[in-house]
Amino acid sequence: MEMRSDRIKKGLARAPHRALLKATGITDYEMDKPFIAVVNSWNEIIPGHIHLEKIGEAVKSGIRMAGGVPFEFSTIGICDGIAMNHEGMRYPMPSRELIADSIEIMVRAHAFDGMVLIPSCDKIVPGHLMAAGRLDLPTIVVTGGPMLPGFTGDCEKDLISVFEAVGESRDDDYIYNLENAACPGAGSCSGLFTANTMACMTEALGLSLPGCATAHAIDAKKIRIAKDSGRKIMELVEKKITARQIVTEKSFGNAVCLDMAIGGSTNTVLHLPAIAHDFDITLPLSRFDELSKVTPHLINLRPGGEHFMIDFDKAGGIYAIIERLQHSSGIDLDSITVTTRTLGENLNDSVIVNPETNRLVIATVGEPLHAEGGIAILYGTLAPNGSVVKQTAVNSAMMGHTGPAKVFESEEDAMEAIMDHRIVSGDVVVVRYEGPKGGPGMREMLSPTSAIAGMGLIESVALITDGRFSGGTRGPCIGHVSPEAAIGGAIALVRDGDTIEIDIPNRVLNLLVDSDELDVRKKAWKLPESKVSGVLARYQRMVGDASEGSVIT
Repeated sequence: MEMRSDRIKKGLARAPHRALLKATGITDYEMDKPFIAVVNSWNEIIPGHIHLEKIGEAVKSGIRMAGGVPFEFSTIGICDGIAMNHEGMRYPMPSRELIADSIEIMVRAHAFDGMVLIPSCDKIVPGHLMAAGRLDLPTIVVTGGPMLPGFTGDCEKDLISVFEAVGESRDDDYIYNLENAACPGAGSCSGLFTANTMACMTEALGLSLPGCATAHAIDAKKIRIAKDSGRKIMELVEKKITARQIVTEKSFGNAVCLDMAIGGSTNTVLHLPAIAHDFDITLPLSRFDELSKVTPHLINLRPGGEHFMIDFDKAGGIYAIIERLQHSSGIDLDSITVTTRTLGENLNDSVIVNPETNRLVIATVGEPLHAEGGIAILYGTLAPNGSVVKQTAVNSAMMGHTGPAKVFESEEDAMEAIMDHRIVSGDVVVVRYEGPKGGPGMREMLSPTSAIAGMGLIESVALITDGRFSGGTRGPCIGHVSPEAAIGGAIALVRDGDTIEIDIPNRVLNLLVDSDELDVRKKAWKLPESKVSGVLARYQRMVGDASEGSVIT
């Protein structure tokens, strides 16, 4: 079988290349076998990644069992939770592109025949998937798996419990016990936040083996999936089935439908279009809303609901949702997956081993939790190019709201006002200059939204930003307002006391200010000075609009 790796190991002219490969311990016997990249984002600071070294070993075992030669290398990775609410949060979005670039560079330079990708958390999974689209090699993704929920005060807890406790003004002993219990070990945080949402998207796209997204980090099932993925990549290499043969426009439709049904993170509206871009596919913002309107919300996972990822796994995981949605026009069961079988064939092979749990945790299409999917795209005079809200995490009382703006030029300013109790019932908090260019880096706003929730204002205060929100955010929090303030979007023109209209069912976000007055403000507007350097300055120059995935061009 002719292989890409032959260009570094075959023929007289490649003797120097072979000499270098033999310096790593490669034998003549191994020279005739496919070379497989094992791309691991293991590190010692992200809980979702501290165990990936073991998953990498399992993947390599599977590759060797099937007759391949694995070569492991690493990428960087940032923990969004640790980076939250300080300068560090400017860096996760730029890291997505850097991760994709580093994988592309390593794999192209060393002529690998295929690759197994091992990411876990928020921007790291998208970075790996973007690289898969660019390289178009036989590819399988083994996401690291969720963390178990913590347990204290006689109930289950997670990271968001800790963030919200800050706003609740709990006593020190309560918070100390909570911080010791909320995150009990390895894995991506235990609710349906961005990391676990993106793992679900990966399986829905067809790039992970069935069950991978919800198999927990500490579960031996994850190691078995890793070994099976190592063996399966060899079949994909032999059959020359590449990432772009698996991931198509219909695959993205499957992912978006799945996203709507599970009520996933709003960050998917940034990441899926960026991934599609690297697969040479256009995934417009309007597609999310189109599919949301015809896809029911079927499972109530944290932060919007009471269930954790462990409950989702016990109920059957991704294929249990696909089983419910299989007759929906948005699901294409003929899409091929890394099993070399179609989504429908995988579904036929799946067995719900806990039928009572499945019934209790996952609603039916006939009696859904919500008639529409998790995400809504709002347009209007404040967001001509669109904005994003997780509508299934919004209390019914706040699905429509009109109130006065309280405007802040940064997340820090808004957080200070919230903690000083300057935000009152009915307010619409506006945080601007936090978009892709304005931030730069489009910081997540988990601290302000959690503080609002902790103070009991989640049913009476809205928050609007050109930045973005954590997958752990709940309530009437509208992000990705586009165009952003840094390029003179309408959000740059809002003043304290202006009336803002929010109508989620009708997809409306309006600034109720006369157009002539806005013209006057526009002429007087000046872009605030931005003092950034290094990678942030480069990112600020090159990043595109949030409505198109904040892609670097």
